[in-house]
Amino acid sequence: MSEHRGGCHCGRVTIVLYDTPVEAAECNCSICRRTAGLSHYCAPDRVTVAGEGAAYRQGDGALDLWHCPICGCTTHWTSTDPAYPRMGVNLRMFDPALCRGLPIRPVDGASY
Repeated sequence: MSEHRGGCHCGRVTIVLYDTPVEAAECNCSICRRTAGLSHYCAPDRVTVAGEGAAYRQGDGALDLWHCPICGCTTHWTSTDPAYPRMGVNLRMFDPALCRGLPIRPVDGASY
């Protein structure tokens, strides 16, 4: 099993990813294009997030976008529907080697 450790700039929020990403998603919705994240989509049980983050519930209220309240780094997003089996982890919170060479898949979130 692969395990990758990352976190925000100040270290308050830490992330452990239990899978090795095979691609990164770059969404063009209004929030993602502003935060410039590269997302790894996965099941919530494949990630551990620790530390005290803060959530911003965007637009239609379907997602909470999490960030560190100290350094401001956007770390991940979660669904507000507990039955939705996916979340997005910002790969920019990890060593750049994790993303190097990954194909980047555009996601047209702006059209939803």
